[in-house]
Amino acid sequence: MTSPDRLGLKWRKSSRSDNNGGACVEVAAVSENILIRDSKDAAGPVLRIGRPAWKAFLRTLR
Repeated sequence: MTSPDRLGLKWRKSSRSDNNGGACVEVAAVSENILIRDSKDAAGPVLRIGRPAWKAFLRTLR
């Protein structure tokens, strides 16, 4: 699922997330970075990490 924000970023939530207020994060790709935010606090802080670190993180999860 994607949802654009006021800056035009397309945030994606995991397909395994539910819409019942569970603990979810959303990610958006910007240039060479991945942005991560709490889906329940879209106006809150955003974590920015580089794509190589994101790919390493995903490999670890698999």
